[in-house]
Amino acid sequence: MRASGPAVAVIAALMASPMVPTTTVGTPVVPPASCRPAPPDPAPPAAALAACAGPAPATTASARPLAAASGQPHAPDDFVVLSDVDSRILTDIRYATAHNFVGRPIAGYAEPLCLLTRAAADALRRVQTAALAQGRSLKVYDCYRPQRAVDDFVRWAKQPGEEQTKAEFYPRVKKSALFDEGYVGAPTAHSSGSTVDLTLVAVPPAAQPAYTPGQPLVACTEPAGRRFADNSIDMGTGFDCFDPSSATDSPRVGDAARSNRALLRQLMTEAGFTNYPTEWWHYRLSAEPYPKRYFDFPVARSSI
Repeated sequence: MRASGPAVAVIAALMASPMVPTTTVGTPVVPPASCRPAPPDPAPPAAALAACAGPAPATTASARPLAAASGQPHAPDDFVVLSDVDSRILTDIRYATAHNFVGRPIAGYAEPLCLLTRAAADALRRVQTAALAQGRSLKVYDCYRPQRAVDDFVRWAKQPGEEQTKAEFYPRVKKSALFDEGYVGAPTAHSSGSTVDLTLVAVPPAAQPAYTPGQPLVACTEPAGRRFADNSIDMGTGFDCFDPSSATDSPRVGDAARSNRALLRQLMTEAGFTNYPTEWWHYRLSAEPYPKRYFDFPVARSSI
């Protein structure tokens, strides 16, 4: 669809926003050999058992030592903050908040930022320009994910109970099955810095109500008018909805949702991304610069 009326003015303002490049520096982390196999994005779970098949090769990225004050690793020098590259793209970094499938902020998310490799960020800038031409904007939920966050997911998955957000995020799947069914991966391509979780939002974007911890939860599989009022266009489920209906080509969602998923896939594919079929929101840059390298610097501007 093409924008008209007030949306045209909003799109023009968004497209005029400055895009300032930045540079970054870093060190890689290889996950422990004991990690459980999970789908190496974007392959389906059954083809993914080699994700933990051995140590990653030594990185060739330029790096600098740990910061003297914080002792934290830095990113490779081609990582950027997405908003510095394209301030038109909306962000809703869920793992820096309590509104996620664990129910609390996740380890390693010091700031609600989207960090990506320069290659991935530049590709998303092209997607955003194409999306705006159709009256849509990108909104990202997660980008680079540090290995410590993945380890946090693994610890959570092994703990009995702690299912306070099950009613919303995995109402029909057992917590113990989230890894085996490919909804959560260890390791994950997110830790390589060129994978992103995202959706499309109408222009101008609707207001999104704030999430209040403890509020009544509604299953992510409910219709758009009943589940959490994300300002995403209707994708058939909410983000991080661990359910078969989240599969990109699932026949369980309506025509509008299938059409919206197809539009997102078309836009992302044309810019060089590949979808993970189990999750409509999950895309990896096919020519990512650090395949199977799993970094552990925190999500913070100080990491770059």
